[in-house]
Amino acid sequence: MTAIPIYNVMVLPHSYIYFQTQNFRSLAGNEVQQGDHILLLILKEETGRDQIRPDSFYPIAVEGSVTEINAEGYLVVRTGNRARVEEVHVDEEARITVRTSSLYDVDDLDREDSRKRLLEIKAELKELASRFRGGNVMQTMIDQYSTIQEVAAILSPWLSISNEERYAVLREDRLSVRFQMLEKIIYEYAEVTKVTTDAREQQQEDYQKVYREQALQKQIDYLQKELDEMHPEKVSDLRKLELKIGESGMNETARRECEKVLNRLKQEGMNGQEAGMLYDYLDFMTSLSWKKEEPKEIALDQAEKVLDEDHFGLKKVKERIIQQIAVMNLKKQQSGSILLFVGAPGTGKTSIGKSIAKALGRKYARVSLGGVRDEADIRGHRRTYIGAMAGRIMDGIQKAAVSNPVMVLDEVDKLSSSYNGDPASALLEVLDPEQNNSFTDHYMNVPYDLSDVLFICTANSVDTIPSPLLNRMELIQFQGYTPTEKFEIAKRHLLPKALSSVGLTEENVELTEDALRTIISDYTREGGVRGLKKRMDTLCRIAAVRSVRGQGEKIRVEKSELRDFLDMHPLNHREVKDEGKPGVVTGLAWTAVGGEILYVETLPTKGDGKITITGQLGDVMKESAQIAVSLVKSMFPDRISVFKENDIHIHVPDGSTPKDGPSAGITLTTAIASLVTGHAVTPRIAMTGEVSLEGDVNPIGGLPEKLMAAQRAGVRKVLLPKDNVDDLRDVPEEVREKLEIVPVETVEEVLKLTGIKSAAAAQA
Repeated sequence: MTAIPIYNVMVLPHSYIYFQTQNFRSLAGNEVQQGDHILLLILKEETGRDQIRPDSFYPIAVEGSVTEINAEGYLVVRTGNRARVEEVHVDEEARITVRTSSLYDVDDLDREDSRKRLLEIKAELKELASRFRGGNVMQTMIDQYSTIQEVAAILSPWLSISNEERYAVLREDRLSVRFQMLEKIIYEYAEVTKVTTDAREQQQEDYQKVYREQALQKQIDYLQKELDEMHPEKVSDLRKLELKIGESGMNETARRECEKVLNRLKQEGMNGQEAGMLYDYLDFMTSLSWKKEEPKEIALDQAEKVLDEDHFGLKKVKERIIQQIAVMNLKKQQSGSILLFVGAPGTGKTSIGKSIAKALGRKYARVSLGGVRDEADIRGHRRTYIGAMAGRIMDGIQKAAVSNPVMVLDEVDKLSSSYNGDPASALLEVLDPEQNNSFTDHYMNVPYDLSDVLFICTANSVDTIPSPLLNRMELIQFQGYTPTEKFEIAKRHLLPKALSSVGLTEENVELTEDALRTIISDYTREGGVRGLKKRMDTLCRIAAVRSVRGQGEKIRVEKSELRDFLDMHPLNHREVKDEGKPGVVTGLAWTAVGGEILYVETLPTKGDGKITITGQLGDVMKESAQIAVSLVKSMFPDRISVFKENDIHIHVPDGSTPKDGPSAGITLTTAIASLVTGHAVTPRIAMTGEVSLEGDVNPIGGLPEKLMAAQRAGVRKVLLPKDNVDDLRDVPEEVREKLEIVPVETVEEVLKLTGIKSAAAAQA
């Protein structure tokens, strides 16, 4: 008898089992013929024939015989009695030899009851068969089964039960119990199949409904498109918004949000209470550029030419911009380091941003942040508020109409916090290249990619910019212009623009060089050229009036006529005096509009050693004055009586101008030393530097502006901290040539250079 190992098949006595002929013969290991007697061995787990061992089988098998091998490739086995497996042997060629003993069933089945229950099962299966295509054939087959074992065997391939559960049925000796087990399995199969078919039918209905809706929608869209093309003037606003959403190229999140708002607008109608707000939102979203622009190759020579044409000077600034463009070219990127331009008003910080956009061939957008106190100005308002609108960043993107503009964030140092939040903190996400690729404006409520925007920030000072924001930017200092640079800027840019703005040309008006230089020196007092531009505009407006009255005659503006043309007195520039007096020393200061000289004045009056400080000085400068007093007391112990018998008044003009900073330290020390020694320091020597209690002179900032102010005021010698020598590279050569610059390390050196001898120096 041939032993056939099978797995995962419902094997029951006195039933029919169907196999594919080829598979069955591979299991048998040899050619099987019709009429052959076989033994079906039940495998515990799925195993290849060459891996079968004697313990791979359950201890109960089923005898059978091959009753049919048909031409369609199926083989039918009629099972007989069960058999107990006593011994199994597997040889080297995987042939299986089995010794068995007969195993008989316990026939305790109620024939009449089992017949009724079988009829109910067959009725249930026939009703189930009616749900499927070809159900009539299946119903005919079900009628032919005479036992529940035959029914279970034919359903075997579709039963969702384990191999152990199948074997448990075969192992049961009592027919009544086996009937109950098979009955339960068949009914469970029927219920599961019903639920599955019901779900499939419902799903199919849903799919058909969706397919039908899609087909109808396509037809509607096609017909609507035809109507729109035939009558474009009749296209409704809602239809226009719908078309814009489809053509915008926005990301999936934004599209879903816009479609949701559009559906709400359709339900509300154009006369609804929220229609205006919904329409404005959709109009804003569809007017944004959602498509990423392709990076362009930028010719460095052409970019450099554009920068030189638009701005005179600013050599270091232009070099840094060219470096940025070169890196963007190499990396195929549209943005790079966040540049922060810092300098006095009128030095070209904002206007060079426009030149950068021109050099890159990109759109320009400017966002003014001066006075912004509300975080919503950056992030936008939520649409739940009345009058909600997008933040200034996204508003600038919308106006630029591209996703990669050059955006200048003007006056970031003027941001301030309030109960409405901290705008500077909101700006962190905008400028952080790790985050701004998914910037979410509260008004939009969907992410927008800002990674292609080239951000440029401007500020007059970095003192008020929070450190986290400042750390995200690369600081580039804009120095004040020298008189020579101002002359060239006025000649090349300011005067032609001023003439053009009033409808004149250089053929109508001639401004002499002497007159232009006088305007620069006597009618402006700033590091930038904003005041100079105003003077050019004023001059050209007066020239326009004279030109109209003179019927087109050429107007020549001489130096002597400036008072009439500009209608103002020359500005009183502070110039150093020829002679000094004890207690008065010339210092240098940095202001928001450039450098300036200042005098530190001291005066003794009878008293008991009280120190009075005036001139609107800040806390840092007051502390410098206290340090200066202590230093002078320690360096001139022989003059200590001056402090005990007198009150010392320290004053820094102009009294109406606030002043602060540590750079007046050596000026204050020298002035007090001059006072107590009675030695006058020439006003032609100016100085700047922070001083410590040890008498060291520490470095300061704003050196180029201070030296330009010294040169303008007639100073001949400047004392500055030795650590600031490297900063002299930033000072224009024409300024350095006109000044004697002396680096110092200690207060002793300063006093020696000014002719004041301390007690220690006198003893030496």
